[in-house]
Amino acid sequence: MLYAILAYHVEAETRSWTAEEDASAFARVQAVRERLKDQLGPAARLGDTRNARTLRGPGHGTVIDGPFAETKEQLLGIHMIDCADMDAAIAVARDLRSVNPTVVYEIRAIKLYVPGSPFPETARPRGI
Repeated sequence: MLYAILAYHVEAETRSWTAEEDASAFARVQAVRERLKDQLGPAARLGDTRNARTLRGPGHGTVIDGPFAETKEQLLGIHMIDCADMDAAIAVARDLRSVNPTVVYEIRAIKLYVPGSPFPETARPRGI
């Protein structure tokens, strides 16, 4: 079964990290990903929430600026994993959180996965 582990964090905090702090956090997560490489699929670090947009409403919809949830944390990244069940997916999320304990992870089953053409690697000015 495929699951998505959604990574939430206080964006202002992660943006305040020095390049070295960010690289260190990235390296710790990459070490967990390497150890679990047979289970972990793609991961993405999302762009700034201030540049996010939502499309909603009838017809062609209306585009709305910015983050929308009334929460302290924002969705900053996604790990896709292949696990037998929810308990196994939670165990992977706990492994990831063990090296980045201020992140909040939401684990959700993926109902539909549509693979597409591979994308070229995008510039990575800061870690994942």
